[in-house]
Amino acid sequence: MPFTSKIERQTDYSDFPSSIPIVIDNGASYFRIGWAGESEPRVVFRNIVQRPRHKTTGETVTIVGDHDPALLKYFDCTRSGPRSAFDSDVVYQFEIMEYILDFAFDRLGANGSEIDHPILITECVCNPVQSRSKMAELLFETYGVPSVAFGVDAAFSYKYNQQLGVCDKDGLAICPGFSTTHVIPVGLSNRGNSVKNQISIDRCLFDFQFVDGEPVYKGSCRTNVGGYHITDYLKQLLSLKFPQHMAKLTWEKVEDLKMEHCYIAPDYFLEAQLFQKGTKEAEDKTRCWQLPWVPPPTEEPPSEEEIARKAAIKERQGQRLREMAEAKRSSRINELENQLHGLDFLLQQLEQVEENDIPSFLATTGYVSKQEIEASISKATQSLRKAKGEQAEIEEPSTGEKYPLIHIPDHMLSLEQLKEKKRQIFLKTTTEGRQRAKQKRAEEGLERERKNQQDEERRLENPELYLEQMRAKYKELSEKVEQRKRLKTNGGHTNGNNPSGGVGRGERLNAAQRERMRLLTTAAFDRGKGEDTFGAKDEDWQLYKLMSKDNDDDEDGLDADEVELTRLSSRLQASLFIFEVDPTFVPKQEVVPSQSAPELPRIRPLTKEDFQILLGVERFRCPEILFSPNWLGIDHVGLDEMTGVSIRRLPYKDVDLEEKLTSSILLTGGSCLFPGISERLEAGIRMIRPCGAPIKVVRALDPIFDAWRGAAMYAADMQFPEQTFSKIDYYEKGEDWLRRYQFLYTL
Repeated sequence: MPFTSKIERQTDYSDFPSSIPIVIDNGASYFRIGWAGESEPRVVFRNIVQRPRHKTTGETVTIVGDHDPALLKYFDCTRSGPRSAFDSDVVYQFEIMEYILDFAFDRLGANGSEIDHPILITECVCNPVQSRSKMAELLFETYGVPSVAFGVDAAFSYKYNQQLGVCDKDGLAICPGFSTTHVIPVGLSNRGNSVKNQISIDRCLFDFQFVDGEPVYKGSCRTNVGGYHITDYLKQLLSLKFPQHMAKLTWEKVEDLKMEHCYIAPDYFLEAQLFQKGTKEAEDKTRCWQLPWVPPPTEEPPSEEEIARKAAIKERQGQRLREMAEAKRSSRINELENQLHGLDFLLQQLEQVEENDIPSFLATTGYVSKQEIEASISKATQSLRKAKGEQAEIEEPSTGEKYPLIHIPDHMLSLEQLKEKKRQIFLKTTTEGRQRAKQKRAEEGLERERKNQQDEERRLENPELYLEQMRAKYKELSEKVEQRKRLKTNGGHTNGNNPSGGVGRGERLNAAQRERMRLLTTAAFDRGKGEDTFGAKDEDWQLYKLMSKDNDDDEDGLDADEVELTRLSSRLQASLFIFEVDPTFVPKQEVVPSQSAPELPRIRPLTKEDFQILLGVERFRCPEILFSPNWLGIDHVGLDEMTGVSIRRLPYKDVDLEEKLTSSILLTGGSCLFPGISERLEAGIRMIRPCGAPIKVVRALDPIFDAWRGAAMYAADMQFPEQTFSKIDYYEKGEDWLRRYQFLYTL
């Protein structure tokens, strides 16, 4: 489990005299600060800075370290994400570093900007002199620190565990950190000039490959892979596996999942095969993270009282609708009866009018003839019987009664009546055309039934001969239809550019289309001769009728062929033919339409399993990049091969020394907390070392805090002030002196 940050403000800053150093473990992931000689740091927080804007006031605020999600909702963080002062374990953003140091000193309890305590601050191996110089300048100029000392965090952790007996004096310190991994040889017994008892600033200028008990930086090795890359890789894999839960997979949560569930496999490929086969052991190793999920409410069946209440409401609503319908029907009946009485009275008056006065009388009533009045009476009577619900058959009115105006001359009609006459003519023509089409479809259906009956008789007489004839006819019609379609859509021009031998446009046209093209060409040619007199004669307008596409008789033949082809296909596809006559028949997709569309997938309700994040192969796949950085495109060696590279980089060769180094390998840093990393590293080192070489890999007592504890132990020593350099030394000797400065770890 990741540890909890401690950022409460301390109140005992004034209790420490100015001679007590302040110890800072400036890691790329977490910042730790405390007093020399203590066993725990006072303040611990994430080494990041975020500067969002307030949504209401627009004011920019600075948030250092961990933030409270409940408070962050009041700020706009879209344009300002978390920023770090590090790049591959090297501090390069000193503006951010200043925010972090301000927050750290304030949490430690410092009231003013002046810090009157010596400072021991950690850095990475072989830190560039520019970064070290900028850090010294920031501490001296901004905070007024009297003296500063720089040390390597992995070396402090190794020397601290050496004091506790965890590791030997000579060995290797392997530190898989947040963004990088380092291997440092520490301690070279009986090599060169040993000056244990002389510790001074001048000693820092010696070549430390000959100093007993010190790190050998010339033999160190680094790989740009660490815990950051493992977390990022795990976040990518989970986002691809569960894209519907990407909002839940925050960096902090993925970091927690990594520290809780990830482990190093003893043999990656054997472990991957377990999950590939889906064995019981793989199921046991799978971990589940259950996201918040609220089951949908179960609908209980309504009680009898509820059913009775809803039925009563429905009955009242139905009764109200029935009453409204009855009132509307009664009103309609009264309206139609009044209309019939008026029409009967009008007809009686018309009978009493003389023959000569009938047109003038009808002009006042709005009717044209007696037949129109009788047709209105018949229509109103029919509507009245329908409204009353009578089932008596009503005689179909004749054409003259239905359309009384079509036989009356136009000069006897008004403008409104002329419009009504045109409408009646249109309705009559449409009705007759519809009846003819209906009759034609009925005749076609009877014709198909007759042909099917004849085919059935022929099939029963001789099934084999019938099948052969049907196949031949189906093949002939298919080729004919395909040829016509090909002539319509394909057929290149015969102008020399079509070597395939296709037909030209004129050969693709049927007779009616060729005649239409001839008429268009002739009309265009005649208009170009002289004066345009087209339309002067009535027969000129017959040209449009001849050029109309409705006269394309060849289309009917094409439709008939397609209809016949469809009928043959249906006959061959019938169940009787499939199982008895031709079970191997497959219709062509171009002619026979496809079957019904596939059924759409049904949407199932979400369950508890849909809100689970399963960690299977990801548990050991992500930390494996420590041993295989090439998976991320980083062309570096793995953690086990780094030890061999570090030993080969030593300035001299000694078998006994190499055996001493590999017999005490210390793992420190936050990324060495994965279970199984010690066993896997030991097995990998045995593959590159001689057979029988002593190899021992141990883990630090506390890989996260041992670097700070080792630095606090060294800062509390009486000889620590001799290894610091003051502000005056910095101003006098400058950056070149910092280039040769090295901290001595031998007490």
